[in-house]
Amino acid sequence: MTRRLASAMLSLGLTIGLSGCRHKPQLAPLPPVMSPVALEDIPEPENLPMVEAPQIKLPPVPVASNAKPKRERKRPAPKVPAPAPEPAQVANATPPSPEETALGALTAGGEASPQTKQEAADLITASEKRLNALSSQKAEEEKSQVSKVKNFLKDAEDALKSGDAEGAKTLATKAKLLLDDLEK
Repeated sequence: MTRRLASAMLSLGLTIGLSGCRHKPQLAPLPPVMSPVALEDIPEPENLPMVEAPQIKLPPVPVASNAKPKRERKRPAPKVPAPAPEPAQVANATPPSPEETALGALTAGGEASPQTKQEAADLITASEKRLNALSSQKAEEEKSQVSKVKNFLKDAEDALKSGDAEGAKTLATKAKLLLDDLEK
């Protein structure tokens, strides 16, 4: 009985193994075509309806160029002379609206404080000293970075001379940060 069982199991295993996977059915390849097949020309219909294509106006497509856009320098706003003092207001003049008093006087900013001017000047001086202290080998290796630092320092000096202490301080800070990267 065990022989029969073993033989039945063997035949069942062979049947399942030789039948292949039931999930991926294998298709037989098509036989190759040995004789040439004639292609037929399909005639164009004679009375086709004419359809006019609507004209669509597309926006112009910007064309990329390899040229770098010019960087515009910030120019300080021209100084406006102080308005002439007005005559004293009459007592029965209308008081300002609550909205005007809530906002307060809006200005474009006043003169920069002497402290800001001094900080900008100190930053420029310190950065120039650090730039001059760089080794010639390091300056040659990082020529583009050094050039950027010099440009920032020159722009900062120009801004300080024109009275833009905040702009000068910002430019000098950028030069300082680039120098920090150079010295790493």
